[in-house]
Amino acid sequence: MLKVWLIGAALVAAAPVQAQVGREAGWNAARAQVAADYDRIVADVITLTEIPAPPFKETARGLHYAGMMRAHGLKDVAIDAVGNVTGLRPGGPGGTLAGGKLLVVSAHLDTVFPEGTPIKVRREGDRLLAPGIGDDTVGLAALLAWMRALDAGKVVTGRDILFVATVGEEGEGDLRGARHLFTKNDYRSRIGDFISVDGSTPYRVVDGGVGSRRYRVEFTGPGGHSYGAYGLVNPMAAMAGTVQRLYTITTPKSPKTTYAASVVSGGTSVNAIPNKVEMLFDMRSESAAELAKLEAQLMAMIGEAVAAENAARDTKEGKVAANPVLIGDRPAGMTVRDEPLVKAVAGAIAANGYEPVLGASSTDSNVPMNLGVPAVTIGAGGGGGRAHSLDEYLDVERTAFVRGMQTGLDVVIAAAAVPRK
Repeated sequence: MLKVWLIGAALVAAAPVQAQVGREAGWNAARAQVAADYDRIVADVITLTEIPAPPFKETARGLHYAGMMRAHGLKDVAIDAVGNVTGLRPGGPGGTLAGGKLLVVSAHLDTVFPEGTPIKVRREGDRLLAPGIGDDTVGLAALLAWMRALDAGKVVTGRDILFVATVGEEGEGDLRGARHLFTKNDYRSRIGDFISVDGSTPYRVVDGGVGSRRYRVEFTGPGGHSYGAYGLVNPMAAMAGTVQRLYTITTPKSPKTTYAASVVSGGTSVNAIPNKVEMLFDMRSESAAELAKLEAQLMAMIGEAVAAENAARDTKEGKVAANPVLIGDRPAGMTVRDEPLVKAVAGAIAANGYEPVLGASSTDSNVPMNLGVPAVTIGAGGGGGRAHSLDEYLDVERTAFVRGMQTGLDVVIAAAAVPRK
């Protein structure tokens, strides 16, 4: 859930970029194109939503999206080694602001829904309903709409814009697309700012990256008959001891830090002492330091619980042991509030009549934030709800939807006007 702060008038007033956006040649024509494009944007949302992109299987949607990028005239459209789709729109004199770094505008291809999930968009009044339609297919459609609008208005942006569709943003994808973009992709050294478009709330600005560490912990022991081997050590008891200890920890409210023992599995039969059980643990924080502290406490508690069980019961057939395996690692980070990118984004949103809402979440922006690259995540469209559920929906009432899309266009133009060398 997004942690919310209302942005103060001082921050909006400190952002002169909207005046610059207003002076951009063709700006009005670009906004008008977004309005005229309503039906096409909605059609793009439907088309892309109905191309399944389950975790680690985004290829079909990525290939289709690459074709759409090429049709929109982007330069050097490519699919990288992990499946990210990239396309360049040159800006400034000669294709770049002299010596400047490019702006990335990105949305993610993947959804949380496993392979085989039925996906068919249905319309109910001003709502489109389908799994993944708001998280994040609307973001992919928004990028296409902004490409068309910039071209229709012949807008020359302050610097090059790299449009990107990433893989692996959700769940155990663990931001693998964003990681690759910033560590191995050919554009990695040229990126000056990063905007992720994720979700459909047009006034949301994520300027804090909630980091996470996730573990699968396997507890093992000799096992045996529940009656005949009664008294032997039990890995279930060590697991329970770990959970009991974990839930004695009081975490700070600020920076918000959380933990959860979430999934349990294992055992053989109701009448058998298990020889193996597993549990998943999730830890999150807006602070890398607090996250590391919490992780160290969990590791210590696992060891304590295992030792306590081996001391409490018979080990003649073997001891209880634990094997923690890291299965998720999302870095924490932040883009400071006085960063020019944040001011530009907030100013463009405020100029469209919204009150920008800043907060922290876990998105592709975590990666650049952690690396010190200015980054934010925004929404596009007219709102929606029920993300990560089978009845996820997107509001497409024309007036609100177009206004939200125009706001996103203004954000892109304003951000591209921020000089970055």
